[in-house]
Amino acid sequence: MEERLIISGNIVDVLSLRIYPGTLYIKDGKIADIEEDQKSYDRFIVPGFVDSHIHIESSMLTPSEFSRAVSVHGTVATLSDPHEIANVLGTDGVLYMIEDMEDIPFRIYFGAPSCVPATPLETSGAELGPKEVEDLLKRDDIVYLSEVMNFPGVISEAPEVIEKIQIARRYGKKIDGHAPGLRGKDLKKYISFGIDTDHECLDVDEAEEKLSLGMKIMIREGSASKDLNRFMELIDRYPDMCMLCSDDLHPDDLQKGHINILVSKCISEGIDLFKVLRCVTLNPIRHYGLDVGCLRKGDWADLIIIDDLKEFHIRETYIKGRLCAKDGKSEIPVKKKRIINRFNIDGVSIEDLRINARGERVNVIGAKDQSLITERLIEKVKIKDGYCISDPERDILKICVVNRYRKAPLSIGFIKGFGLKRGAIASSVSHDSHNIICVGVRDEDMCKALNLIIKSKGGICAIDGDSYEHLPLSIAGIMSDMKIEEVSRRYKRCKDMAKKLGSSLKEPFMTLSFMALLVIPELKIGDRGLFLNSGTISQIDLFF
Repeated sequence: MEERLIISGNIVDVLSLRIYPGTLYIKDGKIADIEEDQKSYDRFIVPGFVDSHIHIESSMLTPSEFSRAVSVHGTVATLSDPHEIANVLGTDGVLYMIEDMEDIPFRIYFGAPSCVPATPLETSGAELGPKEVEDLLKRDDIVYLSEVMNFPGVISEAPEVIEKIQIARRYGKKIDGHAPGLRGKDLKKYISFGIDTDHECLDVDEAEEKLSLGMKIMIREGSASKDLNRFMELIDRYPDMCMLCSDDLHPDDLQKGHINILVSKCISEGIDLFKVLRCVTLNPIRHYGLDVGCLRKGDWADLIIIDDLKEFHIRETYIKGRLCAKDGKSEIPVKKKRIINRFNIDGVSIEDLRINARGERVNVIGAKDQSLITERLIEKVKIKDGYCISDPERDILKICVVNRYRKAPLSIGFIKGFGLKRGAIASSVSHDSHNIICVGVRDEDMCKALNLIIKSKGGICAIDGDSYEHLPLSIAGIMSDMKIEEVSRRYKRCKDMAKKLGSSLKEPFMTLSFMALLVIPELKIGDRGLFLNSGTISQIDLFF
């Protein structure tokens, strides 16, 4: 049956860089005609937004539920790297994400994860070698090779890394980068393999060098990393070479907004409207060759209706001519979630958490608020009865990682920056291998927190004696089968409790989740111990 729709308003044309009153005639989901008129309208028709890089799993929502959440904020498509679930379940995890989007109008363009595991120095639930990557890249619904985090492997021409890149090029798929701090001849070599985006620049100078060599820069504003203020000026100077992305976004932040917040913020800082809009519409559409409409005749009717061009309050969101959100409520139906997981361990004991004192000085992870990057600190450790213990007065707390895929000794260290005065927090969202990670003041509370996560086969929690808050994550230990409203409510309660326990971090659980990401400098902890990243990754002893 033929479907027709007529939508009138002030049309924001990002190609011709003009705004004009007119009417869209939509037939079977596509714009059949555009008619300009001289009428006065109190609303604007804008192309729907595209998030150029996000890990949907970090929202703790399934893709279908994520779609319901972001369509409310004017997003119509995302480029999604499913390497979080791939680290747990391999190809089955990636296919689960695709399956969950069946019959959902929202578009998620998935990539083939390039680095599973991110490094062989940690234990993940699965590995994706060249064969598995090729099997994915053969598919039409896999549109690119996801961020190549192993940039040292590219520069040294590690055979498996290069083979994956060559496979992507053979299938004509784009290749995303991930190379914080990479400059000079090493950067040129990295780019020479066809890697042409990056979202991990450390400063503007680095970003401009990458731009000068033809890379597109994705400016990130997520729950943990806030880069928009530092890099916003690039949009003004390089409007055709920039994109906006969220990378990792937690559920409570997602309820507040998505790409619309970034657009509004850029405009409020004086960046030209059309330059900003190109970063979230035309640029990602052209770069990846997406089948997403941009308000042209013959395009899919992927558009939003807004009140004004400053606040970007979303009235309605249409995807392929279908109303998907209206006045803050999603019109996309809730989909039943299938449970899929990999959790193969029993509980831990207090004895497992003890550290025999072999000296007074230890390597300590220096966590930074709203940053993935840490420092390496050398501190005097507190010792009691021959054991090293947390020292909340100096904010030197015990941190541990538990291998959730097989029984193994706990990896234990110390961290500074979380600020807990009592209790413990724990999570099975622990990039990228998603083992269980925990920070705490007392071993008793850490033990309770870890066992709660193990019993529920995934989740996050905050514990203080017999009091606790808990968000179970039954899907791969990283996503919930609940609706966003409930996920957000429970997540917020866990976060609020963490702050009541003394944490000074804006996003304690997001920061915690990156303390095991060995590929990001400088000092991190994996399930096999402490690792120092200073260009190359090396294991170091706890005691200095």
